Order: sequence, then C-alpha cells, then structure tokens
Amino acid sequence: MQTNYQFIDTLTGLENFAKSLEKEPAVAIDLEADSMYHFKEKVCLLQMAAGAASVVIDPIKIKDMSFLKPLFFNRKIKKVFHGADYDVRSLYRDFNIKINNLFDTQVACMFLGYKETGLDAVLKKKFGISLNKKYQKKDWSVRPLPEKMMEYAAADVAYLIPLVEILEEELEKKGRLYWVYEENEILSKVRPASSDDNPLYLKFKGAGRLNRRSLAVLEALLQFRMHIAEKKDKPLYKVFSNNALMKVAFKGPVDLPSLKKAEAFSPKQINMYGVSVVDLVDNALQIPQNELPLYPKKRAPRVDASVAARVIALKSWRDSKSQALAIDPGLLCNNFLISAVAVWNPLNAKALEKIEGMKNWQRQEFGREIIALLRKAVTVQPLRHKGTKKEYGL
Repeated sequence: MQTNYQFIDTLTGLENFAKSLEKEPAVAIDLEADSMYHFKEKVCLLQMAAGAASVVIDPIKIKDMSFLKPLFFNRKIKKVFHGADYDVRSLYRDFNIKINNLFDTQVACMFLGYKETGLDAVLKKKFGISLNKKYQKKDWSVRPLPEKMMEYAAADVAYLIPLVEILEEELEKKGRLYWVYEENEILSKVRPASSDDNPLYLKFKGAGRLNRRSLAVLEALLQFRMHIAEKKDKPLYKVFSNNALMKVAFKGPVDLPSLKKAEAFSPKQINMYGVSVVDLVDNALQIPQNELPLYPKKRAPRVDASVAARVIALKSWRDSKSQALAIDPGLLCNNFLISAVAVWNPLNAKALEKIEGMKNWQRQEFGREIIALLRKAVTVQPLRHKGTKKEYGL
C-alpha cells in the first residue's frame, strides 16, 4: 500500500502544518522510536493525518516540537492512536506534550470483544488492507531515512480516522462508548516511570527467588550492564540478556573456567567482559552477611472467610457477565478491583463510590448488580484460622 505524504523537517514547516489543523475535528497519530538500538530511547519520527493531509515529521532534525503542544492539548480536536500507552508516555518524556481528547482504537476494539486487536488485523477486518510490517524493527534514528521506511510509517495513520468512526458507531450500539471514553481519559494521563535510586534488582523479574548473596551478585551485574550499555549507547538486552545474568547470579562463577561452564555468555562476551564479570561476582560474594541486600517480600494479609466467599461470588458474576458481553473478564473487572470490593463490602451506591480503582462506567453499569450480589452473599461461619489472600485466590 503506497501512501502520499509530506515530509516535514523544518520548524517553519511544522508551524504551518500545526496551524492548518486548528479546525480539524480529528487527527490520527503514530510514532516510531529507537528503543531496540540505543541506551536511551527517543522519538525518531512522528506521523500524523487529518482530512486530506498526511505528514511524516522528523523530530531529530527539528528538535523543537512546541508548535504541536496546542494541538494535542486542544479538547475540541480528537487525537486518534492505536495502542496509545507507549506513545503518550514517549511524547510527554521527549517533548512535554500533554494530550486531551484521546481516542485509542485498540482500546475500543478490546471493549468490542475483538479477538485480534493489532492494527494490521483490525484494518484487514474492516478495510481488507494488509500493512507491510517489514520495517517494524528497523533503526528509526538513522538519517537519511529510506523512502520506503517513511512510506511504511505514513501508512500506519492513513486509516485511523475512518476506523474510529466505525468503532464509535459499534460501541454506541452496544452502549459501551462512554466506557471507552473514560478509559481513554485515564490513558491520556499515563506518564513514563521516573528514575530513582532503588536497587536495580527490584525491577528484575525473578530476583525475588534468589538468596541474599546471589541477589548481591545480581545487583553488581545489573549495575555493570547499565554502565556498559550507557557507555556504548546500546539497549540493555544487547549487552547481556536477563536470562544470562540470572544464570551467573545463581551459579556465582569466580573464575573464567567457571564462567564458561555456566553457559550464560557467548565466547565473544566472555572475551570482552569475562574478567570484569568474575571480579564483580567475587567481590559480591565477599560482602559481609549483615550488609547483603534483602528482597522485600510482603506477607499476604489474613483474610476472613466471609471476604473469601465474596471474592468467589464476585468472580463468578464477573466471568458470567463478561461471557455474556463477549469481552475479556479483566476488562470488565480485574482481580485487584474484585479484592477491593470484597474487602470493603459496599452495600449501597454511596459506599461503592469509595472503592479505589473502580471507574465511573463500572459503577453506573454494574453497581446495582454488585450491591445486590453482596447483599445476597451467604454468610460464612468463621473458620478456626484465617486464610491468606493467596489461599482464597485474591
């Protein structure tokens, strides 16, 4: 599919384009970044379409995206994305762009119960069009960008506005349009994670399974990987994989033969970093016992049997309701919310309003059913001991 577009790489061009959209009811937006190729990811391309206009904007060349801020902030103009979470965070991180009146077509598809919600699958379903994903994993920071890559990028926004019109009509017929509007309003407020001074292992999957000494080894390795990645401007996974670091942390090799035997690193990685790695491991293994890191493990609070009974009842209601509506149960009411409702046991609308994490559409659409269910819940006789949330599936 070939797409006609205008390439914008000057501040004047960006200003003129932004002004041309002031009266448009909707703008389709997508972006390309370079997270697979650099330590610190950045937005490398911004694609937008509205009315007859289709543009590909080069933020690397222009740098100053402030002319777009009023457009994104304007509540009268609908900003249409597909899978907006990453884009919203990236636009705020790189350009301090805040978005009002966002509509995510992927969220809409999820609430319509579509089995496949990727853009390619949805466009094929609605328009019989297949997107070329050939350039999906290319390095978008390279300049100059080949013409074919820019055509690929422009194609991703070409059908978003016609798509949103179709999806809104379907949602309206099902009475779910205001559900999606509220979800999109929440989505427009997501922000990138802030950096902190906490140990890196706290964000490393599987770290909680390690003993304290292995945890010290893992933290040393994570800090070393971070240093190398930043120095060489590479993403973390291109220095060492998470699986490789976990193997080394678990086995604790203190010499090169042991490192080779661990089968965690390639010969090239051992040649480049082996000596440094075994030194780091050896140093971590020498840390005094009382100075070793301790992974914070929260003990599950005790849960009364009556709460557990309410959880079971709510999950049964949720699963039955989601099946009738043909949407994912987690969209209708996730387990965290079920736990909160079971613990608070709201028996009237006012009490329901105090449940943290419950959205307005959930209260309005299902509040009465939930309250009625809780009022009818069978009273469970106290057990001799109180179970934990894990035991009762919370």
